[in-house]
Amino acid sequence: MSTYQNTRTALILIDPFNDFLSENGKLWPLVKETVEGGNVIQNMKKVLMAARKHKIQVVYAPHRHTQKGDYLNWKFFSPSHNGSKSLTLFEKESWGAEFHPELLPIEGDLIAQNHWTASGFANTDLDFLLKMHDIDHIIIAGMRANTCVDSTARYGVELGYHVTLIKDGIGAFNQEEIRATVETNFPNYGHSLLSAEEFIKVLES
Repeated sequence: MSTYQNTRTALILIDPFNDFLSENGKLWPLVKETVEGGNVIQNMKKVLMAARKHKIQVVYAPHRHTQKGDYLNWKFFSPSHNGSKSLTLFEKESWGAEFHPELLPIEGDLIAQNHWTASGFANTDLDFLLKMHDIDHIIIAGMRANTCVDSTARYGVELGYHVTLIKDGIGAFNQEEIRATVETNFPNYGHSLLSAEEFIKVLES
């Protein structure tokens, strides 16, 4: 099991928005089964509280807050772009684009630039922020397992970070997406796959 030098470790929370995690959120009907069934919000909260307790840097990696005109005259649309456009996901200045009330940032946390597609690293300042804080280990939790979580974790490995995935701190549209991420994808490129409780035990040891 991995060990973590707290001052060189960061917890990255990906897209903990109301649109994903709160009742009446635009994507809540799609993720409700996995989020409630896996106790995802409470597991993310446990990891978040443990990170702060142990002076681990917390970084939020949020998706673009969609607004009118964002996709005007775009050259290539991915499925996620089409979804964001059609539903106006995480709409700018809306309740849906706010972080879930149990997962709010506090003073000292960092918020990276918003990503437009899946990876929290691509076209943002996340890598720069981590390097400026001398971080080389990253812990990942958030939404959605087989898109933003998987893409950010993969990109982190490519950039040279040690990457841990909190396997019960991620949600998706169905259990198959989570299984694909946890059982097939991440074990083929990631470094450490832990539950929230396992990660906390490592910190406490």
